[in-house]
Amino acid sequence: MTPAQRSLRARMAAHTSWANTADAAARTAPARAAQMARFERQVDPDGVLPVGERSRRAESAKRAYYLGLAAKSAAARRARKAS
Repeated sequence: MTPAQRSLRARMAAHTSWANTADAAARTAPARAAQMARFERQVDPDGVLPVGERSRRAESAKRAYYLGLAAKSAAARRARKAS
């Protein structure tokens, strides 16, 4: 099987799986929780901050992370357009 065929088969399987998922939010909840835990560890590695403050800082760290991704994406688009 070629790489393109494997990719197509995997994409079909993924879409079939999501089509049969009744509650997408529940299915992705563990991933969202793990992501927030990562940002909480980043802003409070020793676990000394109050929960509310840690959550606030983690949310800011998450926003900064995604803004950084957006900046990299925009730079890549500009580079592609220029070439």
